[in-house]
Amino acid sequence: MSFAIHTSAGNAASNHPLVTILLPPEARSLVLSQAALEKLRGFARVRTTDETALTEPLMAQLLDGAAICITGWGTPPLEPYLPACDQLGLVAHCAGSIRRLVPAAAVADGLRVTHAAAAIGDSVAEFTVAQILMALRHGDAFDSGLKAGAGWDMRNRYPGRLLGALTVGIVGGGYVGRSVIRLIRPFGARVLVTDPVMSDEAARDLGAERVPLDRLIAQSDVVSLHAPLLPETTGMFGAAELARLKDGALLVNMARSPLVDEEALIAELRSGRIRAALDVFNVEPLPMASPFRDLGGHVHLSPHAAGHTQDGHWRQGDLIVAEIERFMRGEPLRHEITAASYDRMA
Repeated sequence: MSFAIHTSAGNAASNHPLVTILLPPEARSLVLSQAALEKLRGFARVRTTDETALTEPLMAQLLDGAAICITGWGTPPLEPYLPACDQLGLVAHCAGSIRRLVPAAAVADGLRVTHAAAAIGDSVAEFTVAQILMALRHGDAFDSGLKAGAGWDMRNRYPGRLLGALTVGIVGGGYVGRSVIRLIRPFGARVLVTDPVMSDEAARDLGAERVPLDRLIAQSDVVSLHAPLLPETTGMFGAAELARLKDGALLVNMARSPLVDEEALIAELRSGRIRAALDVFNVEPLPMASPFRDLGGHVHLSPHAAGHTQDGHWRQGDLIVAEIERFMRGEPLRHEITAASYDRMA
């Protein structure tokens, strides 16, 4: 079967390792700028495809003889192809989670994996803080109200909260959680963090206090979720935890929807006791009949967009190209997922 596959070397010698990009054109251009591709072609042979569907036969051809593969959003799981990839030494993932892509056994057997979660984290963190500020200051209500003809005195109906006067609880001290803490600290807010692997010293270095989850829930005016979705974190915010949130608290979820019991959250939001800012949902795209669409100002909704910035996407590609260059030079990778860290990843 014939496919539109191209191999280019740029300034790289013909005996340089082959890097295959397992992304269709649109996805490839999203994360790999022309500058990044040219840099890659300076030290490696690069294989790409013009095909829009990564079928099984195409995947097999793209991976044939490759020493390194670049993956991203839309790349099929690699497990079926790995037994035939005897030259593959590195999977360089231009996104965050690699769980659906590479099995833990492959990493344990020596396949090296790196990813761009650190680059995505900045975009998600910025969006998180923007959503917190928008919710605290009722930006959506003012915008829609004025456009609908509301009077100037509508501001008196929506007294805002000052972020610097509040306590913000961060659940999860990974890339995004740490970035959110760094962005929030200059506002003067008190920051609490709960994370099973973060040390008290690491939290203090960030300007936060590490506390148990129950204390974070009880004391925080804003609770922002950034934990990975693992068996032990699924449903970590159920009806009991939501009920213990302060009256008027804001719950922010830019991580994974199943961290929270959706039905219990909807019930709390309907009561008007708390508010939420949500970027993730159990079913995506969000169904038109979803109760979240009818909760008005009690919830701020976004379409899983926290990580989507063009600058951030190109940073992802730049990070991955730099990691590939380190790999080829025999240098330590800065963003490697090891067998030990795999189980803690999102």
